Amino acid sequence: MDAFPAALSGCFASLPPRSDGKVFEPNLEVIKQRLLRKGVVATPKILHTLRKKEIQKYLRRSKKLHKREENPPLTEPQMRALEEDKLFRNATAEYRAVMAGVDSKRDIRRELVGRPWKRLSGVDMVKLGSEADGLLEKKLNVERLEELRNVLVERNGEILRWFIDDADVESFEVGGEESRAKTMNRRHSMEWMSDDERIQLLARRLSSTNLSIQDWKFSRLMKHSGLLFSEMCMLEIIEKLGALRNWKQALSIVKWVYNQQEYKNCKSRFVFTKLLSILGKERRHREALKIFSEMREDGQIYPDMAAYHSIAVTLGQAGLVEELIHIIECMRQKPSKKLRNMNRRDWDPCLDPDIIIYNAVLNACVPSRQWKGVSWVLQQMRLSGLRPTETTYGLAMEVMLKARKYDQVHKFFDKMQQGRLAPKAISYKVLVRTFWEQGKVDEAVAAVRDMERRGVIGTPGVYYELACCLCNNGRWLDATMEVEKLKKLPHTKPLEVTFTGMILASLDGGYVKECISIYEYMKDHCTPNIGTINAMLKVYGCSDMFAKAKQLFEAVKDAYLGVEASAEVRALKPDAYTFTSMLVASASACQWEFFEHVYKEMALYGCMLDMSKHSWLLVEASKAGKWHLVEHAFNTCLESGEIPHLSLFTEMLCQTIIQQNFERVNPLLNGMAHASLQISESKWLSLLQRNEDRFGLDALQGLLTHLHSSSLVMEQPIPDLLRSLESLCERATPRTSILASSQDNSTDYSTFHEKEEVKNLAFPAKHYDVHAHLQETSKSVAYSLRVGNEKREWDSLLDIRSETLVTESVLDQVTDDICNPSSRVPLAADVLQSWKDARRENAFNDTDESKF
Repeated sequence: MDAFPAALSGCFASLPPRSDGKVFEPNLEVIKQRLLRKGVVATPKILHTLRKKEIQKYLRRSKKLHKREENPPLTEPQMRALEEDKLFRNATAEYRAVMAGVDSKRDIRRELVGRPWKRLSGVDMVKLGSEADGLLEKKLNVERLEELRNVLVERNGEILRWFIDDADVESFEVGGEESRAKTMNRRHSMEWMSDDERIQLLARRLSSTNLSIQDWKFSRLMKHSGLLFSEMCMLEIIEKLGALRNWKQALSIVKWVYNQQEYKNCKSRFVFTKLLSILGKERRHREALKIFSEMREDGQIYPDMAAYHSIAVTLGQAGLVEELIHIIECMRQKPSKKLRNMNRRDWDPCLDPDIIIYNAVLNACVPSRQWKGVSWVLQQMRLSGLRPTETTYGLAMEVMLKARKYDQVHKFFDKMQQGRLAPKAISYKVLVRTFWEQGKVDEAVAAVRDMERRGVIGTPGVYYELACCLCNNGRWLDATMEVEKLKKLPHTKPLEVTFTGMILASLDGGYVKECISIYEYMKDHCTPNIGTINAMLKVYGCSDMFAKAKQLFEAVKDAYLGVEASAEVRALKPDAYTFTSMLVASASACQWEFFEHVYKEMALYGCMLDMSKHSWLLVEASKAGKWHLVEHAFNTCLESGEIPHLSLFTEMLCQTIIQQNFERVNPLLNGMAHASLQISESKWLSLLQRNEDRFGLDALQGLLTHLHSSSLVMEQPIPDLLRSLESLCERATPRTSILASSQDNSTDYSTFHEKEEVKNLAFPAKHYDVHAHLQETSKSVAYSLRVGNEKREWDSLLDIRSETLVTESVLDQVTDDICNPSSRVPLAADVLQSWKDARRENAFNDTDESKF
């Protein structure tokens, strides 16, 4: 009993002494007697715990007494709290005085006490009410009650702060007829809300916040809602959240509720099935699969046919055929013996797939083009005794269309008609698309006319496909007739989308004049959107109409930036496709000055060029003397944490060879090696041969000499580059002389970097200052790729290198010096700021045609 832990004994040693100078020590005998009176056996552990608590009580009392003796000055919050407490006490006293006056009429109150089903006689309620109102007007102090209301709102507002706001609680004012009218509407407060109003408010609050189930505010919000989370309540909440397209909160609510102790045994299969439906509508197949797996592990919520329908439709829309086949196998199997809440012994939940499940399999085969799955589905349906419907044949036609099995499309359409099934509009849409890809325009028109003759109500998709089919074959006037029919139908997409598709279809067919005619015809029926503008820029770029493309581009940009522009015009905001289409048009017309202008405007708008598709634009611009654009794009990729495209690496390497600045070659090649960029020897050889007229054979020999005398990471693609260089140089100079010169290393290639003729070749005279500024910017790429000459620093990164991905550590190593202030090299952001300053100085607003 006397032995305690060292930490506890140290704590007791620091106890303050009593008034007599001794350290406080609880009386264990008194504690034992107290326990015996209560019938508790005093064990050593209990005595130790009670002794510790007595000492803690003594410490708390000592601290309070010590604070009272010191009597520190009150802080501002304490003073405010005292004032509020004083106001509250005064208001309470006034209220008690009023109630005391009302209670003084005891004779009236005695008469009011009685049987409620019997009518009172001898009591004038009107007189009683008037007297009470008179007392209230005399005794109540309205200003004090207003202060009391503010104090109570401030104190109680913290409880429901995360559930309601000022818009949901009506403010009540005291005094006058208006206050009495407002007090009658207290049902808007939380205390008077119905369950439906609480559910709607809870769904709105959850949708307006981004709380996760781990957040304590989420739990507080759910608890303060005051709802009993029954099955019907959960279904209504999930349905409200599904209507608001907030599947995350719906999933969080289901998890939170059924993780509570009072609801663990109240799980509902219908709630989980509703959740599966919401996840399917939002195309969240991964989350739906997790919920479905959870249902199959619990006998209380084991999936029924409705749940299988929901998960099958979700997986079918996602194109997951293998997962759907697994679902069908699960339907026919009995649950495992480890199933939780297995209360019924002879329970057999095995089910057979129905037509909805098989249609979902066909729908999953469409994006993956698994046309062999159609025959499997039809065979399984035949074995199950199911008859295919028109939806089944329509989906089968769509699968065959994606797989380009046009004969099978017509075969299934004929089977549908032979089975006396009425084809739906979607089947005719697939049929029209089939005829279009086969080049049978007249047959497509005849199919739509047959649909109209049969009385099938067409959808906008049918007439859209037919209009695009006609435009693709140069019959845009006939297509306008289909557009008139389409306008009479209820359609979800705007009419501008139809005309844009017609323009692109005409361009694919090679009818450029028809594209322009459709565009002019479109202006009389609707306002072109930015998608139409992008389509016309593509048309002008592919047809060598640079002047019209430039005029349209400048008109859209000026209209969007205009001060007095209307809402329709300001909706034409240029996007990345707009700038990319204009860059393509400028490159096709070799208008490189305007190309640079568009690229800078694109960067200022915050748009990025898709390097995987359009990196060739920057390469061609670099060959035309705009190599600083490649440097800027390269540096922008590094600053954003991405690996630049391979073509940017090779073009920058070519520029270093042209300028004979071989010091920049090492970091470029090391960066390519650690970024796992693969270039074979034949591709290196082809690249150098294509660009041999740009730098000459002497520059290649100098590069080979420099590479032999420097330390490089001997990883691909550097060895292949060395072999391709040696192969090219052997044609003019024997290999031995090259090796000798590399060992001698007597040539100083640094003098080539400052050659005036190289500068004049890279920069035109009238743009020398701008390019001289950007030349310094381009050096940042070399510095950002510099990793030192010590090979072991690179070797430490070889273990984490992958064939297709680059880890963050490699990216940090590659971009080590981007943010290094000692490099004194401007970054891509600095270049972008200089372009902004240049545009403010009216550098790009001059409309003189001589500049472009």
